[in-house]
Amino acid sequence: MPETAKIQMIVGLGNPGPAYQASRHNVGAWFVEDLAAKHAIPLREEKRFRSLCGTHNTASGKILLLLPQTYMNLSGDAVFSAADYFNIPAANILIAHDELDLASGRAQLKYSGGHAGHNGLKDIIKKLGTKDFWRLRVGIDHPRNHNPQQEVADYVLSKPSPSQRQLIDEAIARSITIEHWLYAGHFDQAMQACN
Repeated sequence: MPETAKIQMIVGLGNPGPAYQASRHNVGAWFVEDLAAKHAIPLREEKRFRSLCGTHNTASGKILLLLPQTYMNLSGDAVFSAADYFNIPAANILIAHDELDLASGRAQLKYSGGHAGHNGLKDIIKKLGTKDFWRLRVGIDHPRNHNPQQEVADYVLSKPSPSQRQLIDEAIARSITIEHWLYAGHFDQAMQACN
């Protein structure tokens, strides 16, 4: 992991529109929405990035909050255009996303890696030309643990049960508590507290 990186942009992945707002695939967007709400940061439409954007003024500098308003498989367009405009290196970007391979209630901070079939990550890697960025993986569990007949696509686009949603919300709330370490570039402490 790069020694000098500090998070300058946080991206919450999801699909736009009310039909998807409560679905598991929008967990990354929930994280950014909750972070913005904590600091009373308005998220406004920015057409050049095809996103909702807000600026978080911190002791470590300005942090761009980004909610792509493209569909998940085109998330890289928004991330690349914002990173390019503000000259933010990939290593200074945190992508918050849903993670099938983590149980609900768990979250994990990770640097670099593949996309594991996640269409949002796949497009971001393609558009940025690198996989070397930070990820906040928020667990949504895997359908094989509940209903092996359910297709993954149907599962991620459906709503979690109330008990699962509570676990996800608790994981998001815990993840928000590490934000100051992310902005200061103290990733070891952030990972110990989150993972």
